Amino acid sequence: MNKVLIVDDQDTIRKMLRLTLTGRYELFEAAEASEAWEIVRRIRPQAIILDIMMPGEMDGYQFCEKLKADRELRRIHVVMVTARGQEADRQKGIASGADAYFVKPFSPLALARHLEDALPANGDS
Repeated sequence: MNKVLIVDDQDTIRKMLRLTLTGRYELFEAAEASEAWEIVRRIRPQAIILDIMMPGEMDGYQFCEKLKADRELRRIHVVMVTARGQEADRQKGIASGADAYFVKPFSPLALARHLEDALPANGDS
């Protein structure tokens, strides 16, 4: 089963995604980037759903850049989910290495369909 890490400081977003994705993926959660980094190093998820604006030392852009710069982790599929909906924000997200960009409010079912299309069926990276 594919492992998906949800990184968002808003409990309600994590809960909505958990309800939508439970049963389809092995889910992990983090409320900020440094906690997420520890989880990524430990579990090696196939995908990360990543907020941009979070408390702590790294925002989502910086986290994504760090992830994509790591030779062992760069193939992890990153979906940014953010309230930043301007075209410049989306371009910055893609430039930082994001594979997809969803603007809040978003359809959790559309995000689930995206993951279904993007991830291998057997959970291998």
